[in-house]
Amino acid sequence: MTYEDLPTVPRAEELIDKAFSRAARAGRAKSGAEAQQSMLQTAGNVLSDNLQNVVTSWPDFDAVDPFYRDLADAVIPASGDTPAGVDGLRTHLSEVMWAGRQAGHIRDEYQSKLRGVDADLARKHRKQAFARLADVTREVEDDLLALGEARDTLKTLPDIRPDEPAVVIAGYPNVGKSTFVNHVTNARNEVASYPFTTTQVRVGHVERDRIRYQLIDTPGLLDRPQAERNGIERQAVSALEHLADCILVFVDASAECGYPVETQLALRDELVERFADIPVLTVCTKADRARDIDADVYLSVTEEEGVEALLDAAVEAVDYELELPFEG
Repeated sequence: MTYEDLPTVPRAEELIDKAFSRAARAGRAKSGAEAQQSMLQTAGNVLSDNLQNVVTSWPDFDAVDPFYRDLADAVIPASGDTPAGVDGLRTHLSEVMWAGRQAGHIRDEYQSKLRGVDADLARKHRKQAFARLADVTREVEDDLLALGEARDTLKTLPDIRPDEPAVVIAGYPNVGKSTFVNHVTNARNEVASYPFTTTQVRVGHVERDRIRYQLIDTPGLLDRPQAERNGIERQAVSALEHLADCILVFVDASAECGYPVETQLALRDELVERFADIPVLTVCTKADRARDIDADVYLSVTEEEGVEALLDAAVEAVDYELELPFEG
């Protein structure tokens, strides 16, 4: 489950206008107390159904893949007294569900009052019901706004599939990560941004033995030490722990990237410790210029050296088995 299918969240006034305009049309088809009953039923149904549909359109966060759950925790800000992340979303959703149920209760309460009364009294009760329906809907105006903003943020997350094997590429800027991803995949057409970084995440795909592997370059996350990441970025790195099946740490032994080799290797060592349960391979990039480090693979994309060897090493490290249908 990703968040790309989340529908637009309506605003409180949009819902009220929709409910009352439909109610007016329904009332014109009848007369007397019956018209008031039809208007009330229509308005109550529209508000109750639409408010509850806002809630049911969101996934059950207990069932969402941990990668996407942790990303939501990372990117959703606090709103007023409501906490950030998934807990905050649950609070907003609970409030909207309450309003939807209240709209249904108000509809039912006033329908009973409309039975057996004359048209004038029925109109009075219906107006009272409309006022209460509007008040309940406006009471969750801020919750609807917060959910709408969260939805817009979540839909911008990169399309990364937790059910497909993922090779995450790490290393300081300018060490050749995007050059490699572009060279072996169609990643030029697959870029997106995390809302908390200023650079684009590159996601490319390589197929081996009918298995599609994601190659993910995450600038702004795994390109500097943990101590230099802000809280949101550290949370996003936690999300990557659920996703990554292998980490490739690119190290420019020539230091032409602008970072000393010792600094790059220190980042590698930190990632080895952080991703202790995941294979971490050291890749010496720009190997046609320098290769004075111990590495699992020596790579020079410009010279076509080590490209296939690196892909083979990554696939072997992931050790992913395709699940085939049971054959009896």
